[in-house]
Amino acid sequence: MDVDVDHYKVLGLPSGEEGAKLSEKEISKAYKFKALELHPDKRPDDPDAHANFQKLKSSYEILKDEKARKLYDDLLKIKREKEQRLVQQDGRKRKMRSDLEERERAAFAPDPTVKAQQEEERIARQLKEEIARIKCAHRSKGAPAASALFKETKQSETGAGVAGAGLDKEKMLKVSWEKVGEDYTAERLKKIFSQFGQVEDVVIKSSKKKGSALVVMSTKDAIVAAAGSVCGSLSNPLLVLPLQPAVATEFTSAQSREETDGLNNLVGAGYQAYEDTVLQKLQMV
Repeated sequence: MDVDVDHYKVLGLPSGEEGAKLSEKEISKAYKFKALELHPDKRPDDPDAHANFQKLKSSYEILKDEKARKLYDDLLKIKREKEQRLVQQDGRKRKMRSDLEERERAAFAPDPTVKAQQEEERIARQLKEEIARIKCAHRSKGAPAASALFKETKQSETGAGVAGAGLDKEKMLKVSWEKVGEDYTAERLKKIFSQFGQVEDVVIKSSKKKGSALVVMSTKDAIVAAAGSVCGSLSNPLLVLPLQPAVATEFTSAQSREETDGLNNLVGAGYQAYEDTVLQKLQMV
């Protein structure tokens, strides 16, 4: 458990009161020196090299965070005081203290030992929360941002990006809608497009007036089934187009261009026909 680790000793630094007085610069310097020593590349025969290096990084992240380090120093201080009290007590004094504490509990007086234990648990709990926050922040730094995916896709559409840069664009749909009425969330879009096949991911990028999203399907057949469909709510329909249409032959290229133009004008006559069909079905119910 991270709260039971002596993070100063992991970095090769003195612990206790001396550790609490160390500056951030001294801690960073010690980490760099220790990182060179424990780096897995320098210990190819050590099966624990990676785990030890991760432990070093974790201790450094806690000590360089001001709030987490303050909580950790307070926790160490309480533990030191607790150990000092135990060392100072011999058998006779412990018996006398036990009798005194029993009388205090009988008189509803606060028990200093219990109070110290509660304070230790409170600080340990807060320290765990801070450690979780630090780890969560570092995990989010390593995850690709949604804006980066849109940027890569936009570059691909304009020819500025590298073709096939880790994405199968023939399995992606570009979805857009107006910002009127009820908005669309990633979960809602995933539910809508799951009727055409398995949805692997949904990334939303919205402005004040218009929303858009990239929907990644598991197969190209699902793209064919969903492409050109107007779905969603009647008050705020979705315009669905393939991100990268399949390459057309010379015989069908003109027809494909006509179909693409038709898809671009789908929120118009095409959507009106769709709406009329829905209204007719509602009247028949």
